[in-house]
Amino acid sequence: MGDRLLALLLTGCQAALSDADLEAKVVDIIRRQPEVILESVQAYQQRQSNAAQSARDRLLAQFREGPSILIQGGPVLGEATQVVILAEFSDFQCPFCARAKATVDEFMAKHGGEVALTFKHFPLSQIHPEALPAAKAAHAAQNQGKFWEYHDRLFARQKELGETLYINLAEELGLNREQFDRDRQSPETAAAIERDVELGRALGIEGTPFFLMNGRPLAGAVALAEMEQLLTQVRAATPTQSPKP
Repeated sequence: MGDRLLALLLTGCQAALSDADLEAKVVDIIRRQPEVILESVQAYQQRQSNAAQSARDRLLAQFREGPSILIQGGPVLGEATQVVILAEFSDFQCPFCARAKATVDEFMAKHGGEVALTFKHFPLSQIHPEALPAAKAAHAAQNQGKFWEYHDRLFARQKELGETLYINLAEELGLNREQFDRDRQSPETAAAIERDVELGRALGIEGTPFFLMNGRPLAGAVALAEMEQLLTQVRAATPTQSPKP
C-alpha cells in the first residue's frame, strides 16, 4: 500500500483519474492511514541510500584496483606512475584545508618517493564565495604549468582571496595574463572543476579536506600519524610495493 501511494505521489497518476479525483484519494488515504506516508518516504529514502552506498563501494573498489585513474589529467606532485596515489579533495577558502596543507607537505616530503599527490577541486561555494573563483584561477595556472606554485600561494594568502590576489599571483609567477584570464573564464575550466565536484559527490563527500589513498578514505584535517597509518595499510594491501629511499 505504501509503495503504491508513494509511486502515485512521485511519478503521477497513470490511470484515467482527474487531478481532483487523485487528490481526493490521496487525502483520504492520508487521513485514514497517516503512517503510510512516513513509512513510504522512509522506505524510499532507505532504497536511495542503499543504492548510493553501493555505487560508492563500487567506485572505491575501482580506485583500489587502479588508483592512477584518479589523476585523469589533474595536477600531480610526484610521479604519476607511483603505485600509491593520494587524492586530496580541497577548497582554497576552507581553513581546515589550509591547516591540512602543512600535514600534506610534511607527508609528501617524507614519502614522495613512493606516493604521488593529485589535487581535486571541491569548492564549497555556498559557504565560501571565493572558493570557485580561486579554483578557476588555479586551474588556469595549471594550464601554464604552475599549478602547485599557485596552489601554495593561495593557501599562504587565504585571507586575501579575491580578484586582486588572483591577478597578482599570476604576475608573480610570470603567467601569460591574456591566457590566464581567458582560461579561468573558459567553459573547459568550469567543466574540469565540475568533474572533480561530481566525483566528490559520487563518493559522498560533504566537507573538505577529504583524502583518498588508493581508494581508502580519510576525512578532515588529519594528523600526520593518521595519514602514515593509512599508508601502512595501503602497503600491506600491495605486497609488491616497497618504499623507495
